[in-house]
Amino acid sequence: MTRIRTELGRDTRWNRLLYGFFRQLVSNSLRIWTRGTVEGRENLPDGAFVLAPVHRSYLDTPISSWVRLERLRYLGKDSMWKYGWLGRVFSAMGAIPITRGSIDREAMQRCITVLRSGQSLVVFPEGERKQGPTVHPLLEGAAFVAAKAGVPIVPVGIGGSDAAMPKGARFIRPARVHVVVGEPFHVGTDERGRARREHLTIATRRLHADLQRLYDHARSVVA
Repeated sequence: MTRIRTELGRDTRWNRLLYGFFRQLVSNSLRIWTRGTVEGRENLPDGAFVLAPVHRSYLDTPISSWVRLERLRYLGKDSMWKYGWLGRVFSAMGAIPITRGSIDREAMQRCITVLRSGQSLVVFPEGERKQGPTVHPLLEGAAFVAAKAGVPIVPVGIGGSDAAMPKGARFIRPARVHVVVGEPFHVGTDERGRARREHLTIATRRLHADLQRLYDHARSVVA
């Protein structure tokens, strides 16, 4: 695991080609199957950012790649790296292993390193997949890594992914999916440019409100 993690910050030509291949194969096929649409792509900022979508389906990971052509990085549960060769593929695809149920400081530092290198990162602030029309309480991880790396947070609402592949489903249904990209914002800082606990709390509250609004809109489009 340690050896694999040390390679995660690399953004090589091979990794970009592999990501592009699987994006064409998986994400674009999924977009055709679900008649996927994206709204608000013009809100994406220049440079690196934390993309923070709602999370209702396994499909949300490939769906999030619809917002831009360039390679995105993702957090994934460390059990995905159980088999060495498969872990290397996940790493090349942009995934970063994280241990659930604990404070994984190494993974958080890796996320910060990735963002500072100019690569954008997808973080699902609700944590695991949730159910229902209400955005659940958020973890502060998205705000934390964004503040440490000095990059903005971009909220994203995804409507219809839970109908296309609900929890427990084995097959993808041809339900329509709509993605809404919200306006980016930075985590506040004090006079010394440091983000304190209260700044993370305020940013997370704003993210929650933005996600609920965007999720409501995305769901209304596919209803």
